Amino acid sequence: MTKDDKKNIASYNFYLSKPVYHSLIWLFYILSMLFINYSSSGIFYLSLGNVLINSTFLAVLIYFNLYFLIPKFLSKKRFFTYFLALALSALVISPLELICTYWNLAGFEEARTYLIQNQYIQYIYALFAAFFSTILKIIKEWLLQERTKSALENKNLQSELSFLKSQINPHFLFNTLNSLYALTLKKSDKAPEIVLRLSDMMRYMLYESNEKLVELEKEIASIKNYLELEKIRYGEKAAISFSYEEEDSSNYFIPPLIFIPFLENAFKHGLSNSIQMGYVNVKLNIKNKMLDFEIENSKSDEIKDERYYKGGIGLNNVKRRLELIFGQNYTLKINETEDKFVVSLHLSLKENSNKV
Repeated sequence: MTKDDKKNIASYNFYLSKPVYHSLIWLFYILSMLFINYSSSGIFYLSLGNVLINSTFLAVLIYFNLYFLIPKFLSKKRFFTYFLALALSALVISPLELICTYWNLAGFEEARTYLIQNQYIQYIYALFAAFFSTILKIIKEWLLQERTKSALENKNLQSELSFLKSQINPHFLFNTLNSLYALTLKKSDKAPEIVLRLSDMMRYMLYESNEKLVELEKEIASIKNYLELEKIRYGEKAAISFSYEEEDSSNYFIPPLIFIPFLENAFKHGLSNSIQMGYVNVKLNIKNKMLDFEIENSKSDEIKDERYYKGGIGLNNVKRRLELIFGQNYTLKINETEDKFVVSLHLSLKENSNKV
């Protein structure tokens, strides 16, 4: 944060402080009323005196209402008592203001006579001003509650997203470690490659996935590493492919680890259950800020795994993450035929890492 930003925030907080903005409101009121009074009377000192008297008694009534009547009666839903107390308060304040204004109009008998004949106006004006302050107080409290509610919902949302991400448990990890152990025993040249790719994936999962959004390129690299590890693990038992068409992925951001559950399901519930040689085909297409992800995998001839269709923990988590982040702005389809599963995800990419 720059010094200018800090300065702007400090200025913003200063003007929002209660003493400051209350003072500004009263200053505006006094100047407005002074202009109106002076325009009608043409006598500055007389107008200033009347306005100051009116503002003083009005302030007493309003702050008595805000800091005593509202907390003691209205906040406790004692509505009748509140309105009665407010009316009586205005009834006490109005005569006192009338006396002071009458004294200030010494030498202006016509104005005094008009004041006495229309003294009810003083009472109605005071009551209206106090009631208006109540309305403003209610609106302010409502806005504060909405802002607090929104902040709490956002906090809960981020907590839920963090929890969902923390539940992403790559089932392939243990299988990969077993494969690594077997290759190490055989002193295979593929062992270092597994270690390197697994290290890259775990680094990404541990550190990059803490962000709300990550660069799409990093997510794509994670997909490639995942598939390469599975290629090494399955060997000739599976045909694994990845096709990728792009505009320029460096300009886009996406929630981290959003594709991993689909990959896990393809291998865990599809390929690993296949008796004959299986396949996993992954396609990724980016065009006009839209992303199309499709993963197709062979289906076991003997086992019909309904968890693939209904969703285990991983698939349910990714569905919930998509709902929380994109709302209705995405489509996810899972189709099943006699010999394969096809998952299709369509969503709008984000060009700003701060937008979630």
